[in-house]
Amino acid sequence: MEEIAPVIAVVAIFIGMPWMILHHVTKWKTAATITTDDEDLLDELYSLAKRLDERMETVERLTASDDPSFQPARLTQEQDADNEKLRELDRLLAEKKGTRT
Repeated sequence: MEEIAPVIAVVAIFIGMPWMILHHVTKWKTAATITTDDEDLLDELYSLAKRLDERMETVERLTASDDPSFQPARLTQEQDADNEKLRELDRLLAEKKGTRT
């Protein structure tokens, strides 16, 4: 019985511990990646956002036809002032990442 304890200790240290560490490292790496379910959810959210954007444009167009003084408050691609703000945001993000464009 006294001879089995050192063997168990050696096996636990040289086989058990590395296996446990590598197992958890693998779990952490796979948990940090996007799964196919996550990609499907992102695609669904993107299509929902596009549909909501189209609905918002329709509501703004109808409101503008009823009230000529109506000015949409959201960002659009056609407004240079909004595009300048977006360009500035892109520039700041590029500087933060360290890649100048």
